[in-house]
Amino acid sequence: MMDVYDRVKPEEYAKRRRALLDRLDDNSVAVSFGGLAKVKSADEDYPFEVSKNFYYLTGIDQEDSRLLLFKCGGLIREYLFVSPYDERQEKWTGKRLTYAEAKEISDIGNVLPVSAFESLLEGALKGENPDLGEVTVLYLDRDRELKVAEDTSLKDYEKELVSSYPSLKVNDLYPYVTNLRLIKSPREINLLRRAIRATHLAINETVKAIAPGKREYELADTFARRVNDENGYQGLSFATIMASGVHAATLHYPTPLGLLKEGDLVLMDLGGRIGYYCADISRTYPVNGKFEGLQKDLYELVLAANKNVISLARPGTTIHALQDATIDFLANGLLKLGLIDKKEDYINYYFHSVSHFIGLDTHDPYQSAEGNLHYRDVVLEPGMVISDEPGLYLADKEIGIRIEDDLLITESGCVNLSEEIEKEIPAVEALMAK
Repeated sequence: MMDVYDRVKPEEYAKRRRALLDRLDDNSVAVSFGGLAKVKSADEDYPFEVSKNFYYLTGIDQEDSRLLLFKCGGLIREYLFVSPYDERQEKWTGKRLTYAEAKEISDIGNVLPVSAFESLLEGALKGENPDLGEVTVLYLDRDRELKVAEDTSLKDYEKELVSSYPSLKVNDLYPYVTNLRLIKSPREINLLRRAIRATHLAINETVKAIAPGKREYELADTFARRVNDENGYQGLSFATIMASGVHAATLHYPTPLGLLKEGDLVLMDLGGRIGYYCADISRTYPVNGKFEGLQKDLYELVLAANKNVISLARPGTTIHALQDATIDFLANGLLKLGLIDKKEDYINYYFHSVSHFIGLDTHDPYQSAEGNLHYRDVVLEPGMVISDEPGLYLADKEIGIRIEDDLLITESGCVNLSEEIEKEIPAVEALMAK
């Protein structure tokens, strides 16, 4: 269970649900599942991770929880379903929410046992509940690969509904919720700031461990331990990327077993989270404490590209436009350094997007309700949070450099939420000298 200070206030969850319902058809019901843990092997499950759309609408972080939202005849009905108290089960798996606690967190008055979910939904779809009116449209949150019951995937569940109610129109709830998630409230921004602060402190601790002869995983373990000290054991935003030397030229380097060597650079892509809100930071450090030669030239180019994005990120632009500007910036820099002969050869050294949305997921999802708008073409608005992560990767020279900050879009431009995490060469070298 998360600390009360890591939660959004109950009235904000209610506001989100109302904003969602305002976008849905009348005579409809929306269904969202919290999910269940997936099987890892034999009788072992992966750690449970709640569906972030469900969590965004309810604040409930508990397996096998469900949400029904009815909008019929202009009237709104909300129902939350959670597992009932079971003294024997709690001896095995720990504390579960009472109905009163679930009501307090979510601001939903109707909290019922999960066993009542099917009968209530079935009665509404059959028109047997006059209070809920006639339901003609069902919105189902098609969160990818979600497990909704012990032996039932979301896809299986949808097939059963379509078979049982052939005249029922089934729409995808996922794009409606992910659109709402793009704009962060002040409380969400505060949680992101706290996650970034914890990440900063953990990075500083990790930098102290950089030395020739250390293993990459030793640095990754140092970061994980310290960030959990700072965020109350709320975990990592994603599996830490800790890559030295040639390994840093692999974008999502998965196996931090390498040995740090004199003259290497170490690329860290990492983050801690608070209340599920994710920090996503990249920094690059010289093992011997000093940037030298080509390393320094390339680092300065990536840093300048990072600052260029900060100068351009503002309402009205798009991630696509920021990417085009970054490609042009890096290509011109590579030409000046004599590393490419023509601009289009930048692709040999820079091959990913400069930005994505950040929030309850490290890569906060976006899906167009019409299905035809890519996240990179979404017009940026105040309250959105995006990454800023240019990089250069020269495997033949055993160099990989990425500098990533988290930017909050404001009315007039952007604020770098991670500006206190050192990235200027003098500051980085001074940090390592300590």
